[in-house]
Amino acid sequence: MATAPSDRGPVRGRLDEQDRLISADPDLVALQTEAGSHVGSQLALPQILSIARLARKLGVPIYRNAIAAGSSQDVELWVRATPEGEEVSLVLERWVYRAAAGPRLGTLVPHEQHVEIGAAPDEWAVNEDLAIVSMSSGLAEKLGTTPEEAIGKPLTRFLKLEENEDGELPLLVAATSRSEFEGQRARPRQGSDDVIMLRGVSVTSTDGRFAGFQGEASGEGMASRASAVDPASQLDEIIDEALRSPLDRIIESADRIVQQSEGPLRSDYADYAGDIAAAGRHLLSVIRSMNGEGEQDRDRVDLVAISTEAIGLLEPAARAKGVTIVSEPSRQIPAHGDRRGVVQILVNLLGNAVRHSPDGSTITITFDRSDGFARAHVADQGPGIDPEDQQRIFERFERAKGTEGGSGLGLAIARRLARAMGGEISLESEPGQGARFTLSLPSV
Repeated sequence: MATAPSDRGPVRGRLDEQDRLISADPDLVALQTEAGSHVGSQLALPQILSIARLARKLGVPIYRNAIAAGSSQDVELWVRATPEGEEVSLVLERWVYRAAAGPRLGTLVPHEQHVEIGAAPDEWAVNEDLAIVSMSSGLAEKLGTTPEEAIGKPLTRFLKLEENEDGELPLLVAATSRSEFEGQRARPRQGSDDVIMLRGVSVTSTDGRFAGFQGEASGEGMASRASAVDPASQLDEIIDEALRSPLDRIIESADRIVQQSEGPLRSDYADYAGDIAAAGRHLLSVIRSMNGEGEQDRDRVDLVAISTEAIGLLEPAARAKGVTIVSEPSRQIPAHGDRRGVVQILVNLLGNAVRHSPDGSTITITFDRSDGFARAHVADQGPGIDPEDQQRIFERFERAKGTEGGSGLGLAIARRLARAMGGEISLESEPGQGARFTLSLPSV
């Protein structure tokens, strides 16, 4: 069961250009430590890190919901990421603690995942000038735009607000009184003429000033339209021809560039190709949601694709140590599990491998399927782990002998997440011969 929002004040932090947490309030330090890392190292909270990277890339503040897995409970919070040059300042607000539930129930999935046409509610947030700072992909689609294109533009560019029976605009009344509101009728300025109902709560900045609203949107006419029309049957063939096939080719070509399979390549070009591949995969996930595929694939993940995402999060830290992360070329390895939970597990395993690998060494990720399980293996060339430590390091607050940094909670959290998905994390290691951690999940 979730607690009420915490009355703690805003929690602040700052990331440098390499995504290292260079300063943080104690509560953020505690989250970083529980994730198996420390101040001065790359932020070990994947959802918060992805928000910070998006803010840096777009060059505008981003305000979004995120969930961080702790040792015994999860924390849902709102993240405000503000780019300041190459650095990003973080403000974490409205903390809600939840029991550590299994990821299949969606406890680690941001609210804007798996949005379907006609689904309600969708999410949005605006600043004090009613300019958009975030918007779910489902709502953006209904308004004829994308979340990225909408950011920084006035909400009223996409929605025409309508007066209520008292002749008032509830959103503007709430902006004047800095209060919450509901029942604001609006219609998209493009596309359909469906009525959209807005509700929201006011947001306060770190110095106590009014900083905008965060809210939800639901459509009066959307649900009936969704039930009357089968998007999959009408759009699937068109989408396959117009979007999916070209996107598949773009992703395949970008992945080849990242792997430098066609010859040596400057590292910044490889980074650009990685961004292209990641963006292509995101577009494919949006298309699947449009076509009604998100519901049936909600607990289905591809270990190969998620490993690529995890590598992208750890590459700056690896590059700083001269460590190379190599993923074995493989077809899809489908498994049952929650995407964000699997990302967090692999980020933890890769982060440990980078931390304990000698400079100039290689970390390898390989995959296999057998006995009803899909597996991802993370192998390093570090000092290895003594046999007497190999089970102990999975316990809370335990670390291998001779290691420094971290709280000893990262592997405990990773194993807890894996078991909640019906899987396991195992270890093979000999002193002086590196370590190989294996994530096993039920195969599809």
